[in-house]
Amino acid sequence: MKEIRENRPYERHKDKTINNSTDSSKDRYDSTDMSKAIEVLQSGGIILYPTDTVWGIGCDATNEEAVKKIYELKHRIDSKSMLVLVGSEGALQQYVEEVPETAWMLIETAVNPLTIIYDRPKGLAKNLLSEDGSAGIRITNELFSRTLCQRLRKPIVSTSANIAGEKTPRNFTEITPEIIEGVDYVVKFRREDTNKSKPSNIIKVSDSGIIKIIR
Repeated sequence: MKEIRENRPYERHKDKTINNSTDSSKDRYDSTDMSKAIEVLQSGGIILYPTDTVWGIGCDATNEEAVKKIYELKHRIDSKSMLVLVGSEGALQQYVEEVPETAWMLIETAVNPLTIIYDRPKGLAKNLLSEDGSAGIRITNELFSRTLCQRLRKPIVSTSANIAGEKTPRNFTEITPEIIEGVDYVVKFRREDTNKSKPSNIIKVSDSGIIKIIR
C-alpha cells in the first residue's frame, strides 16, 4: 500500500510558482477578505479570486449546484470539464482514488504550475468531470488560494475568468464587467497586481503512468 503523504502544501518550487513572491506588500491578505470568500463558498456561491496562475472563478468543487452556476456564467457547456485546486498533497489524495507515482514525480519536479488530469477522481461534483470521468486537479502554492482551500477544507473550482470562447484575462484589470458582476464575491487581494499571468501546464496521467501533454 502506498504511504499516505502528510497534509502539507507543496513548497518545492515556491519562488518559481508565485509571480509576486518578491514583493512582500503583495504577500498579505486581509482576514476579512478571506472570511467573506469562505462564507460565500460554504453557502454555495461563486467567487472571483487570484490563483497561482490567472484569476479564477471558483466554487466548492463538491457542490453540483454551485458548479452549475459557473457554467451558466461562462456560457459554457457542461460537457467541458473545469479544473480543481487543492491546498496540499494530502488533500490531493482525498480526491483521487490513487495518485500514480508518475504524477508524484511530475509534481515534485514541476517548475511552473501544473494541472494533472487523473483517471479516477472521487468526491467531486459529477458535473465537473470529463465525459470519461477524469478530472484535472492542481496543488496551488499561491498564498490566497492555498489558504482558501485549506480553511474551506474542500477543493475549489478554478476556471478562467472569461466567457467561453473569449480571451483569458491575464490579470484583474482585464476581467470584463459581466464576469465581475456575475459572481457573489470578488476577492480584494492582488487586484492591483499587474503582472501578466498565464494558465497552467496540463498533463494527463493514466493509472498506469502513461503521460499525455495537453497544454
